[in-house]
Amino acid sequence: MKIILDAMGGDLAPEAPVLGAIDAARAYGAEITLVGRGEAILEVMKKHGIETLPAGMEIAHADDVVDMHDDPGKVIHKRKNSSMVIGLRMLAEGQGDAFVSAGSTGALLSGATLIVKRVKGIRRAAMAPSMPTKAGHKVVICDCGANAECTPEFLLQFGLVASAYCKYTLGVKEPRVGLLNIGAEDSKGTQLQKDAYALLTKAREKGLLNFVGNVEARGVPLGEVDVVVCDGFNGNVLIKSIEGTAMFMGSLLKKMFKKNIISMLGALCVKSGIKDLMKLLDSREIGGTQFLGIKKPVIKCHGNSDPLAFRNGIRQAMTAAESNFTQQLEQDLAVLKEMTADD
Repeated sequence: MKIILDAMGGDLAPEAPVLGAIDAARAYGAEITLVGRGEAILEVMKKHGIETLPAGMEIAHADDVVDMHDDPGKVIHKRKNSSMVIGLRMLAEGQGDAFVSAGSTGALLSGATLIVKRVKGIRRAAMAPSMPTKAGHKVVICDCGANAECTPEFLLQFGLVASAYCKYTLGVKEPRVGLLNIGAEDSKGTQLQKDAYALLTKAREKGLLNFVGNVEARGVPLGEVDVVVCDGFNGNVLIKSIEGTAMFMGSLLKKMFKKNIISMLGALCVKSGIKDLMKLLDSREIGGTQFLGIKKPVIKCHGNSDPLAFRNGIRQAMTAAESNFTQQLEQDLAVLKEMTADD
């Protein structure tokens, strides 16, 4: 298995992606191709006293870099020699099994759609991060930012692809799919949510997914569902609100334990538990977000990803490449097409 990594993408590139890739190669035995400016990659290695790349790692030179301010729709032509575009072309041509980048989200989505292509039948690729919950399992949120404006049909497909991802990649036998809304009743929400509710209900009746109804934002971190369906605008607000709350609670814990000598002694007694909690709430432990609906795995890491985040992004890419997610999704889409034809 070979993972292609955009070594020039992200705020901390090329240092963070290069070091994260080397760490991942050593920890997981991954074969990794670093795509980027060769001299910059070698300079990072020299700076950290790394004489040679681990076995299975190589460098594919790319002269250019996608800028965060580039027009996503013009990147393929304007930045055709960039690390992102070259990496995506390598993936499309079969030179790797998955692609990882922390570059511009819009450019990466556009490039993945036009170069790697969508799964036949998918109208829009979506971002679907997985987050820990109080119930002990992960929840997949789809979409979380790729599609700010959606139709009911888009939300139906998001539910389908996220359910398939949850089942075939995360190993959840029968994922519970919920529609993000302001109440549990089917009459709640805007017309978009009402129409999407009807489509998701029909898909459940056809056996395509396990739709359990609406889910409120507070129920997401509690683990009331395994998949949350929403438009990209609300999904992005939801996930960043959860991340912000986790950071806030972490800072409160730190402040509380530093209050006096007694609380500091108490902190020592629960040190291991605190470490486990902070690791659970650390977004770097997730690694990145897969674009669902693209023919081959494309993983988007956060723009400020450090080496740990890149290491876990590569691990996530390996897991995605090992699953038969796309094949299973195509079968479900065929049933969806029949359902639409019956109408």
